[in-house]
Amino acid sequence: MLRLLLLLSFVLSTGTLVFPQQPQGDPDSSSKSDPTSDQKRDQTAERNREAGESSSHDTRVDIRPPKDDAKSHPDSKGAVADLVVSEDTGVPEVQEFHPWDPMKAMKDVEVGDFYFKRKNYRAALDRYKDALYWKDNDAVASFRLAVCQEKLGDTDDARKYYEQYLKILPEGPFAKEAHASLDRLAKK
Repeated sequence: MLRLLLLLSFVLSTGTLVFPQQPQGDPDSSSKSDPTSDQKRDQTAERNREAGESSSHDTRVDIRPPKDDAKSHPDSKGAVADLVVSEDTGVPEVQEFHPWDPMKAMKDVEVGDFYFKRKNYRAALDRYKDALYWKDNDAVASFRLAVCQEKLGDTDDARKYYEQYLKILPEGPFAKEAHASLDRLAKK
């Protein structure tokens, strides 16, 4: 309200009020410079055609290499030479990926440690396996999983996870203990 009164007093004292001005000229020419919604739609469609794409969500993207790609990049086939391809379908054998989340893996190790301290080895085992799901080749989870397997009497899996730990961290903090456990399991 105060702003309105101030504006009104300014207008009365100066006698002027400034409004944005419209361009002067022929009224018909101004309608020609502003495109209508149909014209805008046509312009957008034309731009999409030029770009070779559509604004719809079901547009398929062409991912084929350009025609002269082999000339421009002669060694590009070597980059994918080691990719294993199924002979039957021509499709790579790896069809599915699982998520990688090291924070969830760390939390699973922490919860597994909680269960391990309370001698609930089955629950700890499950959490360490979950940690390895979220982060493949996690050294701590591999070692602790091996200890759980050994506590539960599964010596083959315990040996496998001790060896996995030593493969990841051959000089790691639990390396001596892993070697000692492998020697102990070999004697059994």
